[in-house]
This record gives sequence, C-alpha cells and structure tokens, in this order.
Amino acid sequence: MLRLTPTTWLLLGDKRGDNGQVEAVAAALGWPCDRKNLVMKARYERAKPRFRATLDHLDRQRSDPLEAPWPELIITSGRRPAMAALWVRRQSANRTRVVHIGKPSGAMHEFDLVVASGENHLPPLPNYLPITLPLMRVSVDSIQAEAERWRSRLRELPRPLIALFIGGPTGPFRMRARVGRRIVAEVARIRALGGTAYVVTSRRTPLGVVKTLRKRLPAEVPFFAWPEEIPPEAAPGLVENPYRALLGTADGFVVTGDSISMLVEVAALGKPLAIFPLPTGLFGGLDQLRRRWQRKLFNPRRETRGDRLRQALARLIYRWDLFGLLNGTRDFRYFHELLVERHLAVWVGEPLRIGGTLPPDDLEIVAQRIRMLVPQL
Repeated sequence: MLRLTPTTWLLLGDKRGDNGQVEAVAAALGWPCDRKNLVMKARYERAKPRFRATLDHLDRQRSDPLEAPWPELIITSGRRPAMAALWVRRQSANRTRVVHIGKPSGAMHEFDLVVASGENHLPPLPNYLPITLPLMRVSVDSIQAEAERWRSRLRELPRPLIALFIGGPTGPFRMRARVGRRIVAEVARIRALGGTAYVVTSRRTPLGVVKTLRKRLPAEVPFFAWPEEIPPEAAPGLVENPYRALLGTADGFVVTGDSISMLVEVAALGKPLAIFPLPTGLFGGLDQLRRRWQRKLFNPRRETRGDRLRQALARLIYRWDLFGLLNGTRDFRYFHELLVERHLAVWVGEPLRIGGTLPPDDLEIVAQRIRMLVPQL
C-alpha cells in the first residue's frame, strides 16, 4: 500500500544558524519538504517585532508566498519565522502542527513541539524535548570547496592562522567599543606569537565595534567587515565572506561567546577553539543570576521525588507568569563551561588545544518525536 508523507513546510529566516538546524531536522526526517524563504521588512531586520501570529513583519513581495493549501507540518526556528508559522496554523483552523527548534520567543505552549539545546532552559511542559547540543550539520564538502577557492589568498599568510569570528550583542551580553579594543589586543597577542589573525565580523556586529576595529587594527591584518564591505543590493550568497574558507583553512579559532552556532561549528570540525567572553553591562550580573536560577528550576532531570516537585512548581510558575519573565531563558555561560569541561574549547588567552569530542547529536530522537506528531498516512 502506498504510504504518503505529510506535507511539510520549512519556514526559513535570515539567520544561518537557525536555518541550519531546521535543514538538519528535515534531512533526518527523510521526506520531501517545501522551503519557504521569508524576508523581513527593513525595520524588523534588527528590531524585534511583538510576538504574535502575524505576517505584518514580513516583506510579502520578497518572501515566498504563504497560501493554501496549508501544510500538515511546519518546522521553523527564530522569533520572526515562528510568528509566520503560527499565522499559518491559524489559517488552517489549527490543523497544521508547528515544531520550533530553539528557545521560542513567545509562549511555548503555543507550539506542538519545542526542541532546545543545552544553553536553553525552558519549563518542563509536555511539548518540550531537551537535547544536548544544537542540531548543526557541518558540510565538510562545502567547507573544503571554499577553502580551495580561497587557497591562493590565504596560503601566503604567516602561520599559525587564527580566525577571530565576531558576533554581536544578545541578552545578557553587550558589545561596544571596549569589546573592539579587547579584540584588537587579542590580535596583537596572536601576531606577537608570529601568527596571522584574520578578523571576520557578522551581520549582528554593531557598527561602532566595526569602526573601532577598522580604526585600530594594523593595515596588514586581514579584516572582513560586515556590513561595510557588502553592497546593499548584494545577495548573501554573492558576498565574498571568508568565513567558510577559514573553517577549512585556519589553524585555530577565537569566537565571541554570544554565537552558539559558530562555537558548535568549530567544535564539530575538531578545530582548536577559544571562547571570547563578552561583558554583561550594568544589570548583567543580576540578569545572569536570574538565568542561573531558572536553569536550576527548569532542570529536566526527573530522578527523585524532589525533582518531580520542582518541575511541578516550574509549571505552576509558568502558568501564572503573566508578564513572561520566567517563561524560559538561555544561559550562555553554562554552555561555555560545558564546552570547556569537555575539552572542546579553552578561554581566550589560554593555549589552544585539541582533545575533546562532541557527544552524538539527538537528531534521530527529534525526528522520531516529530513522526509521532504527524503520523504518515
């Protein structure tokens, strides 16, 4: 008897790490998926829209159409695509199942399944599937291809070649000019050892930090400055960004602590990695205490009666948290400590090393849980 697979949409935004996890889950499911690329209105490319089921934040002319017939399943990640996913479910009279990868920005009970890795700490609701690491799939072939394409530009640089990948501010971390000066100091330390520091910013890197780096870095230091070196009309795939080439070529990496996806990509390749911690700002210390408290409250362990009572309390707090202050959080520092404890990374300034291995990912567990949501016909 012919078995059909559920019609599935992948709602993809502009964040490479989020999209990578969605694609990894789709590959593990092994059935056909329609990809819907969503483009945000200019004012929402950085600003966060109020979380609700809507398409108001999308540039409808530049986005792929979202129209009937509606899918049985949506897989997505991130605030902006998730808002569109919930809008689709509403149009389908709530027949569409929505799977969210990562910490949801809105109330997590609105999703049929939430899958989140170790830096996320969420209420222990029935629709929550905790996993250890983000569901990143590193394409070794594409990295090697980019490394080969850039070979002539990178091979003459003095070794060791250390890539510095710079992210951007995200709660509770801040990134201002002082961080730029610290990056310049790290570059000087690498060069003093006889190596080359190649600095690469991201789309989230504040312009003030980019200007500080542009002003203070020596002219001979290779520097890719996003968005300064990207014409407004350029498509992301056409930009000469050395990121993937450096993944395949560099001898070591320094990555700012805000970017889980970049940290995991480097660690998955087995390359020497140093974590560059970011400051937390005026109230960052208090915010970090809140995050640690929520990590303990939302711990998914259910081994003892005390664990079960704690989880019952967590669910009660979630239901009565009218302002959403305790509906989940991310503890980046906990994730950094996990990488260091597993010998997958060191702190910046310490000697780079290779010694740890990533634990097996949970992709098959995730895929099986999704299959249970939408049984094959």
